[in-house]
Amino acid sequence: MNNELINDLKEALKQSPNNIPLRLRLGKCYLDILEFKNAEEEFLEVLRLDSANKASKKGLATVYYNQGKYSTSLIVLEELVQEFPNDISVLELYCSTLLKLNEYGLAKDIYQNIIEIDPSYKNERFDKILKVSTITNKEEDAMDEDALQFIEKPNINFKNIGGMDAIKNEISLKIIKPLQHQDLYKAYGKKIGGGILLYGPPGCGKTYIAKATAGEIDAHFISVGINDILDMWIGNSEKNLHQIFETARKNTPCVIFIDEIDALGANRNDMNKSGGRTLINQFLAELDGMNSDNEGILILGATNTPWHLDPAFRRPGRFDRIIFVAPPDEIARTEIFKLSLQGKPCENINMQALANASKEFSGADIKAVIDMAIEDKLQDSFETGNLEPLTMKSILKAIKKNNPSTKEWFTSAKNYALYSNDSGLYDDILKYLKIKK
Repeated sequence: MNNELINDLKEALKQSPNNIPLRLRLGKCYLDILEFKNAEEEFLEVLRLDSANKASKKGLATVYYNQGKYSTSLIVLEELVQEFPNDISVLELYCSTLLKLNEYGLAKDIYQNIIEIDPSYKNERFDKILKVSTITNKEEDAMDEDALQFIEKPNINFKNIGGMDAIKNEISLKIIKPLQHQDLYKAYGKKIGGGILLYGPPGCGKTYIAKATAGEIDAHFISVGINDILDMWIGNSEKNLHQIFETARKNTPCVIFIDEIDALGANRNDMNKSGGRTLINQFLAELDGMNSDNEGILILGATNTPWHLDPAFRRPGRFDRIIFVAPPDEIARTEIFKLSLQGKPCENINMQALANASKEFSGADIKAVIDMAIEDKLQDSFETGNLEPLTMKSILKAIKKNNPSTKEWFTSAKNYALYSNDSGLYDDILKYLKIKK
């Protein structure tokens, strides 16, 4: 049928070579039978006769798309979209072409535009790749309720942290005193809020310090991990991050604690994918409060690898204070042993002696030691039929079996402190290791 129609159209065009409707019909017939080269010739001829012909431009863009000439198709479509911004069929082809070129961000915007023009529009392929939100006001309210589940009011403060006086003093100057003396700080033009980056070996209480900071000023506390933000769908990670900051803005004073912040703010020079860059840019915009007021929002980030963080995060007004959280000192270790052994069957335990025997141990290491000692005592209890208490001997035995996990971290950190430390950022590491530059 198509071949007969094509022959009839070709004969008619011999008699009327400048007949645009006939050429358009012929071009579409070629397109239907996948003869793209012939279709291209017909659409180009129509454009020679009428450079503004919409149907021929769309036909030509479709031909190039089907030939895999996506960049060429995009050039034609960009012109069409400007001329006909509400034509869904044009926008649909434009979105498909952008996806082929891996321009997911722009494709998402176009798909969102289509839905705004026609709320009943459905496209399973676009939805699967882009997952554009069509949230109603009622659903937005539900999201706000979900966001509130992140918030808590901590019941601990700095009194619950043994040792770490230098860290507490620095946080106090940056976060606590501005809230206690708001008028004084505003007189000097100092903002109430900002960011502090806590870094150091894993398991040394960065999360606990952040929660105690919120408790110290009776602030709301939002603890965020990377799993609360990262999402497989394009654009959703940025949306999740924005929602967290918006929740904090509605509940000031508020401390946002972001663990493993290097996973969200990795150096953009190390990235090949645009998705990660987009999330970092969103993060920086939220920190700057470009479209919102961040007054009264206190942001604490924690990382084990600050050298992997994008330098833009360390600019003034963002994470401009960087605090080294060293392994717990002797006082802190004593407190950790007291807390870890509280409520457990013990006999003649000298907390001070345990702290002396566990130098360089992190809080997590100490808890692992207690767990190991308990397992041994459980085995003894099974054999004797009695509840066997933890003793100095059993805990010291567990300490000897464990090496501080912090040693591996300091091996890597020392190299950065010695050879990538022009700004003196990691001087505290060298000070802790008693190394002179």
